[in-house]
Amino acid sequence: MDLRGRNFLTLKDFTPQEIVYLVDLAAEYKDKKKKGIPHDTLRGKNIALIFEKTSTRTRCSFEVAAHDLGMGTTYLDPSGSQIGKKESIADTARVLGRMFEGIEYRGFEQTIVEELAKYAGVPVWNGLTNEYHPTQMLADMLTVREHFGHLEGIKLTYMGDARYNMGNSLMIVCAKLGMHFTACTAKEYFPDAALVAQCEEYAKQSGATITLTEDVDAGTKGADVIYTDVWVSMGEPEEVWEERIKKLSPYKVTKAVMDNAGAQSIFLHCLPAFHDLKTKIGKEQGEKYHFTELEVTDEVFESKQSLVFDEAENRMHTIKAVIAATLGA
Repeated sequence: MDLRGRNFLTLKDFTPQEIVYLVDLAAEYKDKKKKGIPHDTLRGKNIALIFEKTSTRTRCSFEVAAHDLGMGTTYLDPSGSQIGKKESIADTARVLGRMFEGIEYRGFEQTIVEELAKYAGVPVWNGLTNEYHPTQMLADMLTVREHFGHLEGIKLTYMGDARYNMGNSLMIVCAKLGMHFTACTAKEYFPDAALVAQCEEYAKQSGATITLTEDVDAGTKGADVIYTDVWVSMGEPEEVWEERIKKLSPYKVTKAVMDNAGAQSIFLHCLPAFHDLKTKIGKEQGEKYHFTELEVTDEVFESKQSLVFDEAENRMHTIKAVIAATLGA
């Protein structure tokens, strides 16, 4: 399968076969990494990493993946680039496209990464926008397949705020790959109706189902995967904390939720997670709103059902697959 020259902006742009190909390629690279088999087939090439939102996993994954492939990286944080401030996105794209073989963007609106892709002339990869998080989806699919041995027919329930990148992207990938997606949350946090309709069309082709429910017992019963994310995303105003905690607390992932799903179920989270108060923000908000755990309990996070660190590692292997496939390694 030839994906050379393709952008990686949202999984809506990729067929089920192409998505599975990238997961397969990631598994191949992971095996080579574990066995110490060199795969530095992109020596002499360089990529730019634009981070308007900081990150641990995404940055490290791109840098290690590029290094393993023999490539150089240039990291541009919010203070290291003039993008959108003194230089337009289009002009930035045309400059970087002359110097690098590929460009990663992690930041805010999807329109920014779309405009970069329009003008760069080289592959552009979405490391996260407000609307989509496609590299995380590949890591999630690799993790699920490693555990269950297959993807088709898997039941995945997402709990929490399903309106943004994680809820959107999980619904898309499940619909494309014949998995059963449930958004289990308060009605005002359901995914956008237009995207739900689009995913229902994908589901007709794959045999997937899309379910939106406020009922925790019904929404998690028999689920193979229970998934959640932080309730307040980077860049959102301070004042949303109180409302989110009030409305989403019934959708916290607890041992009771996991027991309702069943002994076969696994827990996933894209990280970082507020499963305790051992972070600055967690401590501050915990003291202010009187909680010790937020979207997931520490009991679940540290349980044998939790595969969050396998999932985090898989970010690197799947990002390596995306770089290699689109640059023609």
